[in-house]
Amino acid sequence: QVQLVESGGGLVQAGDSLRLSCAASGRTFSSYAMGWFRQAPGKEREFVAAISWSGRSTYYAESVKGRFTISRNNAEKTVYLQMNSLKPEDTAVYHCVLGQGGIATVWAAYDYWGQGTQVIVSS
Repeated sequence: QVQLVESGGGLVQAGDSLRLSCAASGRTFSSYAMGWFRQAPGKEREFVAAISWSGRSTYYAESVKGRFTISRNNAEKTVYLQMNSLKPEDTAVYHCVLGQGGIATVWAAYDYWGQGTQVIVSS
């Protein structure tokens, strides 16, 4: 089993920045993609960003492209999401995901996910 624990969420104002972290523990794999999804109240869960094992490949949702940056530290089994120029529409619970396949934009492609960290952006 793999455990994912997110941190770094909080309440910020529009235009501020936050950095989310997700630490993986437990069973390890030779390589795995990691990513972030989010779910706002009353809305469907949506893909945010993903990164390959090497870190050379990243993919972002159009809504966050240019504002969010995903990165990872394999030695520490951690993935990060730097969120700049936050908007009220970024308010959601952010979930970290891990999958043995490559980068994917659908939740079902990932094998493990965390409980999430709340991000609230006030206008």
